[in-house]
Amino acid sequence: MFGDGVSKVSRMAAAVAATCFGGAFSLYILTSSISQRNTLNKKKSIGKSCGRCKGIGYYTCKLCKGNGTIMWSPLYDPVFINPCVCPTCDGFKVQHCLNCLGYGCVL
Repeated sequence: MFGDGVSKVSRMAAAVAATCFGGAFSLYILTSSISQRNTLNKKKSIGKSCGRCKGIGYYTCKLCKGNGTIMWSPLYDPVFINPCVCPTCDGFKVQHCLNCLGYGCVL
């Protein structure tokens, strides 16, 4: 039979432990998200709008200048120049504002 080596008490204890761990983990996720939301709301109410991104939290990528790709060659005197995905913005053409860390406001 399947599971003959494990007693019912051990299975019950494992189930209770898994349930407690899952509940504690869910509670941790819930409280951390609420805390993060409260911090963001406090920053927005107290802080002023970021001057660099104009309160958006993003600006055009400065490396690729909003193209999403850069021209790259592994050689100093290139024979072939390959277009590659921009490593700064990962091809999304915008990057997080480093002044406000993407929140749109500074304290």
